[in-house]
Amino acid sequence: MHNTAATPPDQHGPHGGDPFDPIAAALREHGYVVLPAPLPPSLLGALLRHFRSIDPGQFKRAGIGREDEHQLNRFVRGDEIFWLDRGNPAVQAYLSWMEELRLGLNRRLFLGLFDYECHYAYYDRGTFYKKHLDAFKGNTNRMVSTVLYLTPNWQPRDGGELLVYPPDSMAVAAEPLLKVAPRFGQMVIFLSEEFPHEVLTVNRPRYSVTGWFRVNNSLGDAIDPAR
Repeated sequence: MHNTAATPPDQHGPHGGDPFDPIAAALREHGYVVLPAPLPPSLLGALLRHFRSIDPGQFKRAGIGREDEHQLNRFVRGDEIFWLDRGNPAVQAYLSWMEELRLGLNRRLFLGLFDYECHYAYYDRGTFYKKHLDAFKGNTNRMVSTVLYLTPNWQPRDGGELLVYPPDSMAVAAEPLLKVAPRFGQMVIFLSEEFPHEVLTVNRPRYSVTGWFRVNNSLGDAIDPAR
């Protein structure tokens, strides 16, 4: 089990290259990448303050499945979510950064990503998310998953790590490819259709921004709805 890390996008590579090159290269070779610190501390702090300022009543219990198949199941996942838009300056800055990443990945990997949707995810003590896929091949438009961690002062005893499993291991026992600590400011990116993953039981409140780059599966001028 190992991490595949890339140079953060707000820095230059070792030879002054484009900062998105190592991210695209890792996704091309491995299908996932861990970024230790891609965003400036000031933006991370502003996102966390906004997260904490939201009335808990505005968070919704997260379900499994989409549209007609959507259902709530506390035995599978226990997080609560709040969908994001550009109404807050910190969120707007984050979404602008993700738009740059979308364009950068499209230029390098020709993925056809056209949109990004995301929400705050709050895990209270004792909650988890069992092994799952963010997308099933041919049945969704989610292509690339992202998780930005906002839990301050995370320690190993706090739990809530993300385990990412090999492709085609959803229904079988398998050793994880990597274990990602939800350290403040760290981000993980992976191909949505390829990698089963789970969130281990959380021992203290856990904050993150979870999102997906999507492709457009509709015909003509119609655009697939988000979420």
